[in-house]
Amino acid sequence: MVIDDASSDGTGQILKNFEDDIRYVRLEENKGLSYARNLGVKMAKGQFVVFLDADDYVHKDFLYLERTIMGLNPSLDAVSCDYYFVDERGRHSEYVKGDSRPIACGIMFRKDLLFRVGLYDEGFIAREEEDLRLRWLENYEIFNIPAALYRYRMHHSNLTKDANRMAEGKARFDEKHKKQ
Repeated sequence: MVIDDASSDGTGQILKNFEDDIRYVRLEENKGLSYARNLGVKMAKGQFVVFLDADDYVHKDFLYLERTIMGLNPSLDAVSCDYYFVDERGRHSEYVKGDSRPIACGIMFRKDLLFRVGLYDEGFIAREEEDLRLRWLENYEIFNIPAALYRYRMHHSNLTKDANRMAEGKARFDEKHKKQ
C-alpha cells in the first residue's frame, strides 16, 4: 500500500504502472508523516506492517527475510535490520547497525501491537519514530537482523537535515517524556 501525503512529485502518475499490484491512497492535503503512517496501519490487511520512505529502497529479499523470521518466531514483536546510507546515485557511504542507530523504516511490526502502543503521535512533525520506539520498548522488543537490507538515501531534502523541524520535534519529545 502507498499513502501519498499530497505529494507534488507525480507519484500518482508513476504508480499507475503498478495499479494491479498495490493499493494507492492519495491524501488531498498534507497531513504529516505520523498521520500518513497511522492511516497505512489502519488500512493494512496483513498481520505485519513495515514502513519504507519514498526516497529509500530495500534489498530484493528484505520483505521475504523479515516476514520469514517473524513467521518462524511467534514470540518476536518486531524485526529490524541493518542499513546502508547511500548517496543520490545509490553508492553506499556507511554501513549502520540498526539496533545501535535505529531509524523509523525497515522495521516489521506486529500490527496489533502498534495499536496497543497507540500508533504514531500525530502531534510530532519530526522525531515521531523516537517517540514510538520509546513507547514500544516499554513493553516489546525489536530483534535486529545483522544484514544491511535497507538503503537510507541521504540528500539535501532529508527531514533530518531540517534543523528547525528537528529541534521542534526534540522539544516536543523532551516535554512529552520528561521525568516526573
